[in-house]
Amino acid sequence: MYTVIDPDIAEYLSHWMRHRDPLLDEMESYARENDFPIIGPLAGAYLYQLACMSNAKRVFELGSGYGYSAYYFLKAVGPTGMVHCTELSEKNIDLARDFLTRADLWDRVTFHQEDALSALERIGGSWDVIFNDIHKHQYPASIELAYHHLRPGGLFISDNVLWSGRVLDGKDDGSPDTAAIKEFTRPKGSSRLFFQYGTVLPSPCGARPRGSFVRSTGETLSFYSQIAFGNDILAAYVWLHSSS
Repeated sequence: MYTVIDPDIAEYLSHWMRHRDPLLDEMESYARENDFPIIGPLAGAYLYQLACMSNAKRVFELGSGYGYSAYYFLKAVGPTGMVHCTELSEKNIDLARDFLTRADLWDRVTFHQEDALSALERIGGSWDVIFNDIHKHQYPASIELAYHHLRPGGLFISDNVLWSGRVLDGKDDGSPDTAAIKEFTRPKGSSRLFFQYGTVLPSPCGARPRGSFVRSTGETLSFYSQIAFGNDILAAYVWLHSSS
């Protein structure tokens, strides 16, 4: 497993989390006990910050599991916002209903039990944030779709783009998922629409090491930043709308 941050540093940063909803502990315990991949508390807090800083009120999740990441987005968009989720598993949707009802958030979320990309194409509209956590072989197909359904200045956030190091030369496992991640991140893929410049900042993930890819669309001004989460990288590609 490729590691980008010292486990002791990850443990140290985990103590920064304060005033947490006990429900999140329950959701994270479920992930550990069932080997279910979630973004974890520190990455969740970062998603919350991104949504708040962009004044997001409309969030669309491509792949939602049992609502862990949706919890953070729902907190960020507030009582006047909305989050649309996609999940094929009825069991996961039932779990999400239970968790988010107990968090008093269920009335602001809509779950679509269908393929995530098909759901976004069918529903359409312009979104402030699109969070991408679908099967990795679908990642290349998400690029154009997300781009055309984001408002200027909106964020496109994609999970686990360094694929635990399997994108590196000598570590490629030859799987379709790895090939898809490489296609998704190479210049002729996502970056031709979403980024120009880059910086790197380290930060760990929570319940299970994951990574993310953040992008936004706009017109003229852009910057690029990367944040390491556990064994992967959260790369923030942000195009800011220019009023000039």
